[in-house]
Amino acid sequence: MSTLRVTAELLTVHEHPNANALELAQVGLYRAVVAKGVYRTGDAALYIPEQAVLPAELVDELGLTGRLAGGDANRVKAVRLRGELSQGIVCRPSALVDVDLVRAAADGTDFAERLSITKWSPPIPPRMSGDVEAAPDLLPWVDIENLQRYPGIFEPGEPVVITEKLHGTACLTTYSTADGGRVQVSSKGFGAKGLALRRDSANLYWRAVLGNGVPKIAARIAERLGASRVGVFAEVYGAGVQDLGYGKNARAEDGLGYAVFDISAEIDGRLRWLDPATVLHGELPVVPRLFEGPYDADEVLELASGRETVSGRKLHMREGVVVRSAVERYSPVTGGRAIAKAVSPAYLTRKGGTEYE
Repeated sequence: MSTLRVTAELLTVHEHPNANALELAQVGLYRAVVAKGVYRTGDAALYIPEQAVLPAELVDELGLTGRLAGGDANRVKAVRLRGELSQGIVCRPSALVDVDLVRAAADGTDFAERLSITKWSPPIPPRMSGDVEAAPDLLPWVDIENLQRYPGIFEPGEPVVITEKLHGTACLTTYSTADGGRVQVSSKGFGAKGLALRRDSANLYWRAVLGNGVPKIAARIAERLGASRVGVFAEVYGAGVQDLGYGKNARAEDGLGYAVFDISAEIDGRLRWLDPATVLHGELPVVPRLFEGPYDADEVLELASGRETVSGRKLHMREGVVVRSAVERYSPVTGGRAIAKAVSPAYLTRKGGTEYE
């Protein structure tokens, strides 16, 4: 899940092809449906992204009572309005009436705290939970920003690698050479808090790690690279994990899907990100690689849609894709790795979807 920032943005306004009273306000590569005539191209307005949870008074002010997602009808989610995908909310709340939104857009001011807007945290089912312990040596995963929100992460024509994004739950494994070899396993949510799950063969994440022999493989990687720590980041998937199963059944003893999407290694005190396909030598399954070549935003968005390729049978929709620079580098746009995701519109607007983390 990407970070939550509620910022002022300069808009580009487009005609809505199917509604005379509506228009489309563009922020980055996102488009949000707005009432016609409220905004013009070049205007500044607040942009509230998906997964934001709004306070009740703001929901009422924006006229969205009963129209948002979640049990309390207060969470922003992508929807289709008169056939057009609307992602996020464009507005000018009364609480910001004294704010120069043009200047705020230039400064990148974050208004989330001022407006009491928070980030939605998915629930943790019992099968994904367990007893936890402090894990200061755990190598954490990073939040990946959405390409449509930050289209400047990559330069046109820059060599990139595009992999399929799977709808499961992120499994973090850290192997440390300390104490004769220590293994820590966590979820993305617990890992972000510096916590690891105590070893439990019935736990979803430990099942996946032990069932695929990850500790021994991570130890071999550490020895080969001369690394003090190795992080193996994978998606655990199958029916019973999320609503998209890819032909796997996590409830069965041997039916849990596992696919590595990233590897990190601490070598001489420096953390390096490595290509799983190159490092693993086929010892673990990896997420499908869909494209290698020059970056083109339109091609990325096209690849984000379609059918999944994990099962080899195109059983259901694809969640999206992950794009990264072919040569690992820093991105001044995100202040971190040059990596981003693009999500399928069909996935965003599906009914009955689950988003456990």
